[in-house]
Amino acid sequence: MAAGENVKLLGTRQSMFTQRVVWALKLKGIEYEFIEEDLVNKSSLLLRLNPVHKKVPVLVHGGKSIIESKIILEYIDETWKETSLLPQHPQDRAYVRFWAAFIDDKLMEASKKAFVSTGDDQVKAIESTVEALQLLEEELHGKRFFGGDQEIGFLDIVAGWIAYWFQFIEEVGGFKVMDSTKFPCLDSWTKSFLQVPSIEQNLPPPDELRNVFGAIRSSMCPK
Repeated sequence: MAAGENVKLLGTRQSMFTQRVVWALKLKGIEYEFIEEDLVNKSSLLLRLNPVHKKVPVLVHGGKSIIESKIILEYIDETWKETSLLPQHPQDRAYVRFWAAFIDDKLMEASKKAFVSTGDDQVKAIESTVEALQLLEEELHGKRFFGGDQEIGFLDIVAGWIAYWFQFIEEVGGFKVMDSTKFPCLDSWTKSFLQVPSIEQNLPPPDELRNVFGAIRSSMCPK
């Protein structure tokens, strides 16, 4: 294990954003202290370390805080060189950052709308979700992982919520778009991704996610 140099991570194990950071630290063998946060009653530590957004995850390294999951991933990759997450060539890095932004800004937002809406609004959001998934399907064609066939990288980690959290978003949200026949590359990627030990060993229990998403859905779409 690499020296953690007093590394701490504030987050919740149900958070897909927190787990991105957990996976990166595990892949690089970085020792760290995990501090579980209660997002209903946020700690004074979280509010002090992330006064702007007041959200997790927050990585603390050497007494300094780094926030926002994708920014944290880049910080980890630049600080600890073992097992690079980002490619070396600037053009390849630009490609990864583009698709990482697409996953969060397009696919995630569309699936959120499908999850919290009903009726025609949900239908439109589902259509947008399918369109975004189709574009990712095309990007994965002929590859085991987004960065190639060898190891997972930055983009796989950012997309990791699709492999695990998305099924519960569909289940609780009352819709179904992920289909192995429609998205065979994404289906194959999901299976390969979830078999990576650092990923497989660091996933929240299904019932916890069902409870979290159920509470969110109930609050957003009261009967």
